[in-house]
Amino acid sequence: MRWKAYSASSSRLEVKRETNLDIAEVARHSGVPASTLRFYEEKGLITSTGRRGLRRVFDPGVLERLALVALGRAAGFSLDEMALMFAPDGQVRIDRQMLAAKAEELDNTIRKLTDMRDSLRHAAACRAPSHMECPTFRRILRAAASGAIGPRKKKSLSAL
Repeated sequence: MRWKAYSASSSRLEVKRETNLDIAEVARHSGVPASTLRFYEEKGLITSTGRRGLRRVFDPGVLERLALVALGRAAGFSLDEMALMFAPDGQVRIDRQMLAAKAEELDNTIRKLTDMRDSLRHAAACRAPSHMECPTFRRILRAAASGAIGPRKKKSLSAL
């Protein structure tokens, strides 16, 4: 934060707080690199209020917006999805249905990862002479082959 001295009509000196932060200050306070801040500005996630020399200048509220972006990224939202949460007037407009849908998506991911963890634990402790002789492991293999677990299979061109 910068402080700017100016004189008033009286003889005493007053100090006025300069409210805008330049891009280096925003980067330092937020931990977000300046290059990422410029990219976020291109995507419409943040907006500079002007320039101080060659540096972009931002309102201090940008730090809260960057915290929202960090939260959205941690929750798995894309930058384009997050851009929809910011109105052109700068107000935050979070779509509750979008949040509910993301929560459901996370629940599905958690279920799949829990199943995978349990399967790996079984395979590690299985007493069968070979994994291929274990009925549980064979069931896991069939699920993987069908696409029920693991990465989604891409559709082939002939299937389209």
